[in-house]
Amino acid sequence: MSVYGNDVWHFAYVLTRRRDAADDIAQDVFIAAFNRMYGFRGEASVKSWLLAITRNKSLNYLRSSFVRKVVPWDIFTLRGKSQEAAVSAEQAAMDKAASRNLWDQVLSLPVKHREVLILAYHYELSVEEIAEALGLSSGTVKSRLFRARQKMSELLEAREGRDIHA
Repeated sequence: MSVYGNDVWHFAYVLTRRRDAADDIAQDVFIAAFNRMYGFRGEASVKSWLLAITRNKSLNYLRSSFVRKVVPWDIFTLRGKSQEAAVSAEQAAMDKAASRNLWDQVLSLPVKHREVLILAYHYELSVEEIAEALGLSSGTVKSRLFRARQKMSELLEAREGRDIHA
C-alpha cells in the first residue's frame, strides 16, 4: 500500500470522479490483492496488476444500481500541488488553470479513451502493461491511444479557438 496506494486511489478517482468512492475502491483493491496474492503469476508488474483490479472495481462501482439511481454526480475539480516558493502567484494561477483545463478535457473523453491516456501518460505503463491491465490486445490499446490523442487534439484546438474569439 505504501508503494502503490496513491496510484490506486488516483486511478479510482479519475474513473469514478468521486473521492468517497476512490477511498472505498482503494481499500477494496488492496483487500482483493491480499486475498489473491497467490494468484499473481508475475506476468505483469505489480503496479499494472493493481491498476487492473482498480479498473474492475471502479467499473463495477459505476455499473451498480446505487450509483446510477441514487448518487448525484459532483462537478470535478482538481486541486493543484503546492507550488514552489520561487514561482510567482500569477504564474502559479496560470499553471493551475492550464492544468485544470487539460484534465477537464481528459475527463470529458469516453472511459475507454480516458483510461488508456491515464495509464500511458500518468502511470507511464507500456502498451503491453496497459493491455494486460485492461484485458485487451496490444493492437486495441494502440488504436485507443491513437484515437484518444486525436480527440484530445480536437478538444484542445476547439478550446483554443473559443479562447481566441472570446
